[in-house]
Amino acid sequence: MANEQNQQTQDVQTEQTEQQVEVEVSVEDLQAQVATLNESLKYEKAVAANAKYEAEKTKERLEREADTAKKFALEKFAKELLDSVDNLERAITAVGDEKTPLSEGVELTLKSLLTTLEKSGVVAVDTTQGFNADLHQAVGISPDAKAGEIGVVLQKGYTLSGRLLRPAMVMVGQ
Repeated sequence: MANEQNQQTQDVQTEQTEQQVEVEVSVEDLQAQVATLNESLKYEKAVAANAKYEAEKTKERLEREADTAKKFALEKFAKELLDSVDNLERAITAVGDEKTPLSEGVELTLKSLLTTLEKSGVVAVDTTQGFNADLHQAVGISPDAKAGEIGVVLQKGYTLSGRLLRPAMVMVGQ
């Protein structure tokens, strides 16, 4: 009986030792799993942050493109209206100094059209600051003008919100 009790005690001790080894192995396995999950979590957070950053950049780019499209949607229409502005200016020039109700009506129409164009961002190109190849198109030489200066403006140029819509056709000095 004492032998049986010794055997049972040894069996219980052996089982406890095996359980301790299993518990120790399990703790190490769990720590390894926690470390793996932490690395996975860091990776997923980085992926999520990158996706959020890309979404914000895409949103900003689309907003910029929409603003640009709105800003220059009038470009073709404004170019078409510039022909009417030119014709009204020619009509006023042809009348000369005579002030008739018809010439005054043409002047008022031109003024109204130019005001409407300015409200939409269409403004005349400045020709008083000298020749600028970005804004002016030289079509001839003016003998009266100094070198680099504009002598005669043949056709006004216009910009739409800072972008060249039509260059001014000018004659420059040599």
